[in-house]
Amino acid sequence: MTRIETAAATRRALVRAAAELLDDGGPDAVTLRAVGARAGVSRGAPYGHFANKEHLLTQLAIDAWGALADQVRKLRDVGSTPAERLEQALLALIEVGRRRPHRYALMFSTPADDAESSAAARRLEDEFLTIVADVVGEPDALRYGALLMSSAHGIAGLELSGHLATEKWQVDGEELVRMLVDGVTRGAGRAGGIERSIRG
Repeated sequence: MTRIETAAATRRALVRAAAELLDDGGPDAVTLRAVGARAGVSRGAPYGHFANKEHLLTQLAIDAWGALADQVRKLRDVGSTPAERLEQALLALIEVGRRRPHRYALMFSTPADDAESSAAARRLEDEFLTIVADVVGEPDALRYGALLMSSAHGIAGLELSGHLATEKWQVDGEELVRMLVDGVTRGAGRAGGIERSIRG
């Protein structure tokens, strides 16, 4: 391997180790020393790739946004209805919170003014808005997208905190998503009908 390839492999190992530590113990468990030990590299190796812990955590957030964007992008190639794809996209976001709660929290706690993290989040938002537009139309995609994204984030947050207990509310996250998508689909259809009536 060349020096560049070796450095890239080391960085990947460090990021993988940091993600494992984050999933196991949260942000407090992620230190450059612990990451280096878990990755099996020299004590100084992490400092050659990351300026500090915050830099490393930001990279984990960027990777999480990117992975979710890839997942949502693939939904557009699935032979399902636009409403079904929208439902799956919302559930993909919620599922990150269920399976990787520390990673999910990190995604939404990384400063929005960080250029790389912001770009990664924007890529997911663009993929998501494409799916939303297939349901409600391009002109309404932004406002419905904001409604749906914030609602999904609320569902994920309530699940994480334990305040969305099925036995209390008699509904789970999946059903709430179906209700959201159904409401948005019917709402967009009514709005389109009213607009057509006005034009006619």
